[in-house]
Amino acid sequence: MATIDDVRRYWERHIHDLEITRHPVGSRGFFDDLDQYHFEKLHHLLRLVEFDGYRGRSVLEVGCGAGVDLARFAKGGAVVTGVDLAASAIELARQNFAQQGLAADLQVANGESLPFPDHQFDFVFAHGVVQYTADPQRLVDECRRVLKPGAEAVFQVYNRVSWLNALSMLMKQPLEHEDAPVLLKLSIGEFRRLTRGFSEVRIVAERFPVHSRLHRGWKGTLFNTFFVGAFNALPRSLVGRFGWHLLAFCRK
Repeated sequence: MATIDDVRRYWERHIHDLEITRHPVGSRGFFDDLDQYHFEKLHHLLRLVEFDGYRGRSVLEVGCGAGVDLARFAKGGAVVTGVDLAASAIELARQNFAQQGLAADLQVANGESLPFPDHQFDFVFAHGVVQYTADPQRLVDECRRVLKPGAEAVFQVYNRVSWLNALSMLMKQPLEHEDAPVLLKLSIGEFRRLTRGFSEVRIVAERFPVHSRLHRGWKGTLFNTFFVGAFNALPRSLVGRFGWHLLAFCRK
């Protein structure tokens, strides 16, 4: 069984979406490319998450990486805190924020044992971290602990019953970070059980096919030329629950 130290060592050496940029790591062009690609791929976040809705309030991102999402909250006027298990990620986030003249409390910390008192934050965002940690339940419970009563947390995990998981197996194409010490894929029911400590939970399936800049060769051509258009032409009422990402909007 993987430990949190195994997880830390892996993420010290890996950066999400590094392949999409040719700019030097840590340069402004590098961060701009990460932001552009992140919100091309995850355009639904701009519709579902109020990045500019927390002005003057405290926002915590668990697993902040290079700070792409956290910067959006900061630009919206939130008082932001970001933690990540990997020191390399926090260093990148600090460079990203400094270059944009944004303020943040950025710390190397384990999401399964957050260094904050109970009931501190108005909003907690944990996108793309639950599925990679050694003890997902503990991380979710820690996020709930530091959240103020009545406030909201947002979690995202990978949907096992999804178009991308099925396509990956059919095409024998590995998923991103399949070599990580932990990579969980959950059903909607399993995700609901993971968030059962909250008083209200709304789960949304998202992340439907978009053109990929990462995959090349005949598989990439087939995906971009035929599959993306064909899948997105199907009625969302039929395929909506098969989105690759599951987002849980949880009220404490």
